[in-house]
Amino acid sequence: MAAQDPSGTIRIAELPPDEQRLVRSTLRHATPLHDLLGLEIVEIGARHAVLSMPVREEAFNSTGNLHGGAIATLIDVAAGTAAARGSGFEHGRQSLVTADLHVRYLGRPHGEEVFARAEVLKTGRQLVIVECRVTDAEDRIIAAADFSMMIVPLRRPLRPVANAKDTDPDL
Repeated sequence: MAAQDPSGTIRIAELPPDEQRLVRSTLRHATPLHDLLGLEIVEIGARHAVLSMPVREEAFNSTGNLHGGAIATLIDVAAGTAAARGSGFEHGRQSLVTADLHVRYLGRPHGEEVFARAEVLKTGRQLVIVECRVTDAEDRIIAAADFSMMIVPLRRPLRPVANAKDTDPDL
């Protein structure tokens, strides 16, 4: 990936179109929920990740508002991506699993998109602690979360999935 600044941060929009498509398809490939919610990686760094999600009907609850579960999924994926990048996680040898997720819902979004910025706070041998904030396009806070993820030995899938490999991450 070529669009990397001196700090090691990669901004996906600055990648060549083929690499942007690869990042998008990797996130959505074997996880229909990510595709349904329209999750996108915006930026990844050594200890952080920024993802976006459009505010659209597929993510609404029965009252026509953004569903808390959709926001929690966005947080889970952003925090998991940051944890994978900012820890001793070894892709192909280990799995990352969510150990704990606490979300505080603080407001309703304005605009067409929300953003989750996840930052690794501390890494241990097995536990990775991540903080995440969800904001709208006007940088108004929508949710804040504490997140922990465990690094465990590689796990086989619960059910076979076409084209999935045992070494695929659990993100």
